[in-house]
Amino acid sequence: MKDYFEKNAPDYVTVKVTPLHGGQAYGCPVDVPEYKAAEAAYLDTYGKLPIPMRSGGSIPIIARFEEVLGIKAILMGFGLGEDAIHSPNENYRLDHFYKGIETIIAFYQHYAKGGEIA
Repeated sequence: MKDYFEKNAPDYVTVKVTPLHGGQAYGCPVDVPEYKAAEAAYLDTYGKLPIPMRSGGSIPIIARFEEVLGIKAILMGFGLGEDAIHSPNENYRLDHFYKGIETIIAFYQHYAKGGEIA
């Protein structure tokens, strides 16, 4: 990315890139049993299939888990934008917490069956 910006910047622009960490990006495919089990769990709990968000984050260990353990990591979220995560007024509703617990239990049940939606 650094090379791209330096090469494509106009002459009147100075580019300075400072790497902050070396963590690898991670994206889980949506056609693996792990994801299918999560999808089925959300359907059980909320009555709707989830939409893969592909949003960014900073959890560099996730890609390493796959590399070392040879397994897919599934990042299942239960919060909303209005939760104001990492802000001074961060909050998390208890009903979302309990629905999350239900969904995780359903995830393990579906994963044990190969991730198929019943």
